[in-house]
Amino acid sequence: MAQAAAVAKPPAPPRRRRASATPRRLPYLLIAPAALLMLGFIAYPVLSVFYYSLQNYNPTKPWRNGFAGLDNFTRAFAHDPQFWDTLTFSAKWVVVEVGLQLLFGLALALIVNQTFVGRAVGRALVFSPWAVSGVLTSAIWVLLYNSQTGVSRYLADAGLGSYGTSWLSDTSTVFPAAVVADLWRGVPFFAILILADLQSVSRDLYEAAEVDGASRLKQFWHITLPHLKDAIVLSTLLRAVWEFNNVDLLYTLTGGGPAGETTTLPLYIANTSVDAHNFGYASALTTVAFVILLFCSIVYLRLSKFGGESR
Repeated sequence: MAQAAAVAKPPAPPRRRRASATPRRLPYLLIAPAALLMLGFIAYPVLSVFYYSLQNYNPTKPWRNGFAGLDNFTRAFAHDPQFWDTLTFSAKWVVVEVGLQLLFGLALALIVNQTFVGRAVGRALVFSPWAVSGVLTSAIWVLLYNSQTGVSRYLADAGLGSYGTSWLSDTSTVFPAAVVADLWRGVPFFAILILADLQSVSRDLYEAAEVDGASRLKQFWHITLPHLKDAIVLSTLLRAVWEFNNVDLLYTLTGGGPAGETTTLPLYIANTSVDAHNFGYASALTTVAFVILLFCSIVYLRLSKFGGESR
């Protein structure tokens, strides 16, 4: 018995209880309903656009509906000069608007970042246009551009210009007028994002630069701009996409006129689908616009090295 007790095996160590996987999965389970709902609202319209881009679909002419293959895309690139005109104007609109909005937004951010009396009120006034909707912005500027009661009448009273001048009806002035109207709303967007990033710049960097004798211009070029790089890249990309898809302001302000001078590609798509009821061709144009934006966004992010270290 003693020998048997001597050779008895020691008791096995208690088995560790396997950690439950439920706590790790709980966050995903909680957000799953909202994620599925958002996926449904986003994926279904996108897939529908891709599907109808390959179809002839016009509810007013059901006898012509059916599979079209790549005919809609062939029509856009080879047989529709208005597509190229609207695409060219969209590129011009994006470059001018984003460039000017970035320039004025950066200047405003640098100004309101300084310490002065009434800075809080000044910031509120600078940022307030961003809270105004596009349609309301258009209504405000339509009144300002009115030939009878707007700015042109007061300029005519001062001897600058003639009475009855309509800047939105003249092909030589409609583009600058639309640009100014959108600048009023778009500049605060850049000012807000750039100001938020400016406030995170350490004052020690500027103090060290002053000790080394660096001028204000050199401080801006070597300290401020490198720090603002990612904010500028992100804000210009977002604003470029929004400006490319701009419909509300131009539609309310000019309706794409006069003579199609201010018709962007999204506005042309809206007219093709809503007015002409040609949803198949409009879906093809939308697909082309999506591919253009996706390609340009990827190239822009790669060239700008977004998220990388600034030298």
